[in-house]
Amino acid sequence: MVKGNQTNVKEFILLGFPGSRYFQNSLFMLFLFMYLLTLTGNITIICLVGTHRRLRTPMYYFLCNLSFLEIWYTTATIPKTLTNLMSQSKTISFLSCLLQMYFVFSLGCTEFLLLAVMAYDRYLAICHPLRYSSIMNNTLFTQLAIGSWVGGFLTFSVPAFLITRLSFCGPTVINHFFCDIDSWIELSCTDTCLFEMVYISICFIVVLGSCSVTLVSYIYIISTILRIPSAQGQKKAFSTCSAHLTVVVILYGCSIFLYVKTSKQNSLDMNKTVTVFVTIVTPLLNPFIYTLRNKDVKEMLRKSFHRTRRYCPMAWISLI
Repeated sequence: MVKGNQTNVKEFILLGFPGSRYFQNSLFMLFLFMYLLTLTGNITIICLVGTHRRLRTPMYYFLCNLSFLEIWYTTATIPKTLTNLMSQSKTISFLSCLLQMYFVFSLGCTEFLLLAVMAYDRYLAICHPLRYSSIMNNTLFTQLAIGSWVGGFLTFSVPAFLITRLSFCGPTVINHFFCDIDSWIELSCTDTCLFEMVYISICFIVVLGSCSVTLVSYIYIISTILRIPSAQGQKKAFSTCSAHLTVVVILYGCSIFLYVKTSKQNSLDMNKTVTVFVTIVTPLLNPFIYTLRNKDVKEMLRKSFHRTRRYCPMAWISLI
């Protein structure tokens, strides 16, 4: 059904976080700090895995993929949000809005798939330790990682294409800090039933499919850990997957809140808050979760820090 006079919309207005100049400046400083910290934390993990032979295992290979994903996931939204917070013009072109939506949700799909793959990797390592190296070989873990990326981006190309077939006649104000799916549905002046059906089906398949793999993997993992006779052995086994389990709980908890309930049941402000947590806070927390809850990463980070402290004074002396 057409809502108004159909026009060829060239740009949208991202309402973002309305408020006083002091409030927006404060948000700008907070988001900028969190963005830089996110980049630093995830790049540090990638560098640690790349420079320490001990960390060159499938588990840390998948962790590198997750860190690389988090860098681009937060980059898809934060720079534009920072620009809008500091400028009077809060417009975004139709193409930029479409690309932002595509990358945010494609990277989101990829993250669900990667976390499912990481759960399967932990299942093999704990439940089949003697066969782990032969099963999770270089070929398989490369195929699983590439499959997650290709699957995530191909899956969401269908809704992105369907959006280009919609018409928009105004208003053009998006009450969010990035181009969310709900905004496209709300602003469209043509029938969105096909688009909504495809979008819900994809979310159902990706989220439920990855959740099923993760859930089944952890059922087997927990049952195997409980059969270990010593408490020390149980603790050691659980420590290898506790960080991943923490990230999974955070991601699925936020996703259920955002997408299982309809937007009418939640206030826009609350949805914005949870979206900030998913797109900004979670990518920031992940490196710290994996660092603080992983003995190998902490040890390599400590060695790198001591090596830097050892050589930096010598470098300054040579410069003097």
